[in-house]
This record gives sequence, C-alpha cells and structure tokens, in this order.
Amino acid sequence: MSYIPRLKKEYKSNVVTRLIKEFSYDNVMQVPKLEKIVISKGVGAAVNDKKLIDHALNEVTEISGQKAIATMSKKDVASFKLRKGMPVGVKVTLRGEKMYEFLDRFVTTALPRVRDFSGVKSTGFDGRGNYNLGVTEQIIFPEINIDKINKISGMDITFVTSANSDKEAMQLLSELGLPFKKKESSDNNSTVEDKKPPVIEQAPAAEVVEESPVEEVAEQAPAAEVVEESPVEEVVEEAPLAEVVEQSPVEEVAEEAPVEEVAEEPSENEEEESKEDNK
Repeated sequence: MSYIPRLKKEYKSNVVTRLIKEFSYDNVMQVPKLEKIVISKGVGAAVNDKKLIDHALNEVTEISGQKAIATMSKKDVASFKLRKGMPVGVKVTLRGEKMYEFLDRFVTTALPRVRDFSGVKSTGFDGRGNYNLGVTEQIIFPEINIDKINKISGMDITFVTSANSDKEAMQLLSELGLPFKKKESSDNNSTVEDKKPPVIEQAPAAEVVEESPVEEVAEQAPAAEVVEESPVEEVVEEAPLAEVVEQSPVEEVAEEAPVEEVAEEPSENEEEESKEDNK
C-alpha cells in the first residue's frame, strides 16, 4: 500500500464533508482543494556575492524537501548594477504528497517556533482564493542548522487553492490546520468599549484644567512685582553715578581757581603804589 500523507487523509475523510455542509455544494467536485505551494526567496545581495545564491538554494531545498532553482533577472537595472540573466532569487513549487508533507511540518513544527506567535494574519488573500504568507526568519524550520547559516533572512510562501472566494479559501486552509487570528472584529469592539470608560473618567479632569489657570495667575502675580522692583534697583544704582559725575567738575573748579594769579595781582598793585610813593 502506497504512503498517503496525514493531511491528505484528513482532507478526503473529514474536510470535504465539512465544507459541503457549510457552503452547500451540489457536487463534490466543487469543493475547493489545495493545488500547490510556492516557496520563494529574494537574494538581492547576490549581485555582489554569488555565493549567497548557493546558500539560499541549499536552505530552500532542505526546507521543502525538493530541489530549488534560481530565478534570473528579466531586465537590466543600472542603478542596482544588475544585468539581464543574473540570479537574484530562489524558488520551489510543491505539489501532491510533498505539498501536504510541507504543510504538515509548517503547521505543527515551524509556526510554533515563531517568537510571540498569535496566529497568521487573514489579510494575505488576493481575492481569487490564494493566500500569501511571509516568514521573517528561516531558523524556525527545524531542518536549518543555525550554526551553518551566514545570515538571517526570510521567505514568501504562497498557498494556491481552487476556491472561488477568499472566504472558501480561508475555511479550507483553517481546516487543514493553518492557525488564523480569529475574533478580530470582537476584539476590536472590545477595545472600543474599553476605551469608553476613560472618556467618562476625564470629566473630573476638566475641573483640574479650570484650576490650572488660577494657579498660573497666582504664580504670575509675584512675577509682576519682581519686574517692578528691578527698575527701582537700577535707579538706585544709577543715582550715585550721577553724584560722581557732579562731584568731578567741582574738584576741577577747585583746581582751576587761580590762587597764584590772585596773589600775583596784588603784587602788581603794590609795585604801582611803590612807584607812586617813590615819585
């Protein structure tokens, strides 16, 4: 008996019946299914170092269990020193049993090793039933030896389904074990309700706002007195300067008083008187 992956058995035995009941399909062939999983990784730094492509090829091959291939650039970009045909990325496409095996390992082993993991986002659907998921670190996969990697890097994982709408694709992937963040709307409502009580508690804060200007005015009053006192001190300081200026010419006048000249004038009179007396 040939080997059948666990998720493939689960899909055929339980997932199909649950999807038929939920979406009321008329035919089993209308039930959406997972067609392929594409793992891609961009290596822009490989323009300067071609060894990075080899490391990326080995990592993606170990993670997926299938030989990965390098993706080539389609045109020249002078600003990035890129020429047409240079390897700039790595990709691998999984189908059939390898696809289910990778999804099983990804859900049960890799995602629980993500730091602060709370579920994958439900906003990665493209509107046609395909889901895109980004991984920031390749070390979440147990196949990667952290001692042998040269750089922490991420990758993109695309789940391609045959669903006609995002709702059907999301239900299919969640049935296969992909943990989406649930009750986002209820969480948003709860957060809105939680924000309302603080708004009511802000009413007494209005009183504090009214009191704050009173305190500011009371503090500003002594500031005005200080402004009035400052010029008084300046005037008091300027007053002695004026006295010094007035005293300086007084000394000059006292010096200018020609005591000697006054003494000389009576000497001349005495000479005249002496002359008259002599006559």
